Amino acid sequence: MESGHWPLLRYNPALAKVGKNPFQLDSRSPSLPLEKYVYNEARYTMLVRSDPEAARNLLALAKQDVLERWKLYEYFAAMPADGIPQR
Repeated sequence: MESGHWPLLRYNPALAKVGKNPFQLDSRSPSLPLEKYVYNEARYTMLVRSDPEAARNLLALAKQDVLERWKLYEYFAAMPADGIPQR
């Protein structure tokens, strides 16, 4: 997803057995501001109309969450296979 809100990823434990990183991040990094995505839905635009301050605060929290999760996913995807714990 362009906003990073719903990233596509895969985890295949069998890859670790052959020395490859089992975590695969299929999405590209976000290229669309989150507000462009969320404000296409009525439930979010209604919140802006009814409580603009709460909407701003929640959007800021959501943006931070997307950024933090994206960094974590990139970190996992870049890990060398030998750095991944085996079960």
